[in-house]
Amino acid sequence: MTATKTTVVSAEPGLPFVDVTREFDAPAERVFRAHTDPELVAQWMGPRKYVTQIDHFDARTGGAYRFSQSDGEGNVFAFHGSFHELSSPHRLVQTFEFEGAPGHVSLDAAKIEDLEGGRCRLTVHSTFQSVEDRDAMLSAGMTDGMNEGYERLDEVLAQR
Repeated sequence: MTATKTTVVSAEPGLPFVDVTREFDAPAERVFRAHTDPELVAQWMGPRKYVTQIDHFDARTGGAYRFSQSDGEGNVFAFHGSFHELSSPHRLVQTFEFEGAPGHVSLDAAKIEDLEGGRCRLTVHSTFQSVEDRDAMLSAGMTDGMNEGYERLDEVLAQR
């Protein structure tokens, strides 16, 4: 059976949440590592038109991260957050903040479950501080960026 190659994003009207589900042709351990190893994160995070630079990435409970993405026109977009829980290989909880909109932080809880045939399912529940914050993130291209990033993650996982 082949993994569903679609990122399913749902955002119920009036609630400050986004739920994301994506399946991968790799076991949970490899997908967890791709989310916590800065060298791997830099290879797949975000759309192809951006180059990701990891400034720091202390992937442990209590650690923090910061990365930036640049395009061919010299634009740079930076993001940072804190890791609240990393329980390998099935759970990651972290904050996420776009430095271009300071103070608008989401809390992202990810669960990675093993499926048959060496596959896994990633489920992310993002909690925003308001419905307006959630809607702003969605209108800024969150869904397209996640789709493209997860396609790139498929490529990274296929290399190993």
